[in-house]
Amino acid sequence: MTDPNLLWAPRAWLPDGWQPQVLLRIGTDGRWAHVAPGVAQPPEGCTVLEGPALPGLVDGHSHAFQRAFAGLAERGEGQADDDFWSWRDRMYRVAHRITPEQLRAIASQLYIELLRGGYTHVCEFHYLQHREDGAPYDDPLGLSWALADAAEDAGIGLTVLPVLYERAGFGQAALRVEQRRFAMGADAVWAACERVNAARRPNVDAGLAIHSLRAAAARSIHRLRGLAQGFSGPIHIHVAEQLKEVDDCLQATGMRPVEWLARERLLDARWQLVHATHVTPGEIDAVARAGAGVVLCPTTEANLGDGLTDLPGWLAARQGAVALSIGSDSNVTRDWREELRWLEYGQRLGLRRRNVSAGAGPGAPVVPTAQRLWQRTLAGGAAAAAQPLWGLQAGARADLLVADAGDAGLLGIPTSHLLDALVFASPGRPWRDVMVAGRFVVVGHEHAAQAPVAARFEGVMAELWSARGAVLAGGG
Repeated sequence: MTDPNLLWAPRAWLPDGWQPQVLLRIGTDGRWAHVAPGVAQPPEGCTVLEGPALPGLVDGHSHAFQRAFAGLAERGEGQADDDFWSWRDRMYRVAHRITPEQLRAIASQLYIELLRGGYTHVCEFHYLQHREDGAPYDDPLGLSWALADAAEDAGIGLTVLPVLYERAGFGQAALRVEQRRFAMGADAVWAACERVNAARRPNVDAGLAIHSLRAAAARSIHRLRGLAQGFSGPIHIHVAEQLKEVDDCLQATGMRPVEWLARERLLDARWQLVHATHVTPGEIDAVARAGAGVVLCPTTEANLGDGLTDLPGWLAARQGAVALSIGSDSNVTRDWREELRWLEYGQRLGLRRRNVSAGAGPGAPVVPTAQRLWQRTLAGGAAAAAQPLWGLQAGARADLLVADAGDAGLLGIPTSHLLDALVFASPGRPWRDVMVAGRFVVVGHEHAAQAPVAARFEGVMAELWSARGAVLAGGG
């Protein structure tokens, strides 16, 4: 008789790297009860995994509704200066139309795609809050519950991050008309976080977010920080994504965005700085000293023309003190391998050299590029979701990826280079099997709900991109 709670992997990535012949037992709480390498033969009745096993990764930054916009803003519309800000205006027109039912359909499709791309938990930076006219829904958290329902549909873990969002920019007292759905003050953000956590939905929790320094007044940021005194969950903020944002912050405050956060003594280990694209060495050091983390979103940052962050600086800061995670952000890409690939490739293009992220200390062995990025983002993702334990170890949630041993990119690859090939020998098939909290949600490359979810998503896309919808979105 097969025991579904007992697994045996021919090779698995444990906290100290690849280990052979690993036995894993799932506890009744959906967490790993026991992990043991070196078990030469699978015990009778256990499930033998059909490929190398790795932990799932946390997607540190997502805007689920933007999945409905992926691939539909790539024509430039005749603008010589098409940039982040023109993209943002078109994105607002899409955000203006989405209902809770549509958001659930969009997010369900996205979350299944994220699972197939190797993410088993997603941090949802959630600023789409109200009706089209800015009035609250009968339940003010209607759109938050739509995300939680979508996570349940897909079987992915979710951290909802309600967003402090109250003004259109530095020196402006209010939001623009097209931003009125986003309005949320510090007290409302804190109340939303408490409500989501109190609901105790399986594998769903909540943290806090601030859209950006341009979108939230200093007094409101400090108010939210005061409300969260003693709160152990994560606090996320977009910061220094665009040079214009840095220039505007300098003009308004006399300081750069990350510098301002540090000088205000806001940063601590709960804080996750999303993008942090345009930073100085001094700002990197300040983040490291505070123990805060950074969420990088390479494919979105490339898609929007944001620029390249100082990845070598972040990796080297105070001997690895900065938690680094990756996010799918606008969801033009839903695969962590591609995010890691472009995290490194962007640096290679900018610096015109190879293996920028490889670690090599004096007299120490070189840590390969893929391994260094994987280890840092695995740990950093746990910090982004405030997960005290993560990975294939006792006490962590029982999340697991099984690579397809027959994938063309892995054929003939020595086991010592398996992770290198997973990241850099692209393209590759999605993960063969994916487990979340002790339950397989993808088996043999298939998700049980993918067909009906895809049908609902296609219907919503038809509604959003009707002739009227296309005009509102600014596309053809």
